Amino acid sequence: MQNVESYLKASRKKKGALLLVLIDSENSGGQSASKLAKQAQQIGASAILVGGSSATDQLAMSETVRNIKKSVKIPIILFPGNVTGVVPGADAILFSSLLNSNNPYFISEAQALGAQSVLKFGLEPLPTAYIIIGEGTTVWHVGCARTIPFDKPNLAAMYALSAQFMGMRFVYLEAGSGAKSNVRPEMVAAVRKVFKGFLIVGGGIRNPQTAGEIVKAGADAIVIGTYIEKGGSFKTIAEIVKTIQSVRK
Repeated sequence: MQNVESYLKASRKKKGALLLVLIDSENSGGQSASKLAKQAQQIGASAILVGGSSATDQLAMSETVRNIKKSVKIPIILFPGNVTGVVPGADAILFSSLLNSNNPYFISEAQALGAQSVLKFGLEPLPTAYIIIGEGTTVWHVGCARTIPFDKPNLAAMYALSAQFMGMRFVYLEAGSGAKSNVRPEMVAAVRKVFKGFLIVGGGIRNPQTAGEIVKAGADAIVIGTYIEKGGSFKTIAEIVKTIQSVRK
C-alpha cells in the first residue's frame, strides 16, 4: 500500500462511505485479531485500525500487526493512544492530536516523541484532529479530555475548523469505545459544514440505522470496534456496510 490517504479518498468516491474496523491488541491479539480482520475484510471493511486508548504493550501490538498483515490485503492503520502504539509493519498511522485535551502531552508532546519512530518505521502519517465527545469512556479518562457535550455540535465544529486551519486533513469525532451513545448526526452535520477534509466518526455505532444517519449527515467513514470484539454479528456489520455505501454525496 503506497499511499493510504489516496486509497481512502478514492474508495470513498467509488464505494460510498467506508467502514474502518478497530482491533485493540490488548483485547484481540494473535490469531484472534487475524480472524477478526479477515472477516472484516470479507464483509467489506476498507481498512483495519490497530490500537486502543489503553494499549501499552508494544510487543503484543507488533505481533498483532504482523498477524493481521498476513491475513488481509486492505490497509492496516495504527491508531495509537500513546507513543507505545507506534510500531513497525503497518501501512499508515493516524498521526493524531487530541485537540480538546487539558493535557498538552496529548496535543503535541506525544506526537513529538513518536515522530522519529513514524519516520523510522516507514509509516504514512495521516494528520488527524482527534476530538472526544462525551465523557466516562477510557479514552476520555486517559486523554484528559475537556468534555464536549453530545448536544453542543457547534463546539465540535469549532475544533474541526481550527484543525483545518492548522492543515490537518482528517478529523475523527470519537464517542469512545463501548460508549453508551454515539455522536449525534446533528454534530456530524455541523462539522461537515465547515470541515472540507476526511471525516471519521466512531463510538457507540451498533446498527445500520445509526450508521446510515451519521453518513447522511456527512461522515466519510465510521469506526466499529467494541461491538465486534464482544461478539457482535458480522451479518449486522455487513448490513451496516451495505447501508453506508448506499448513501451518496
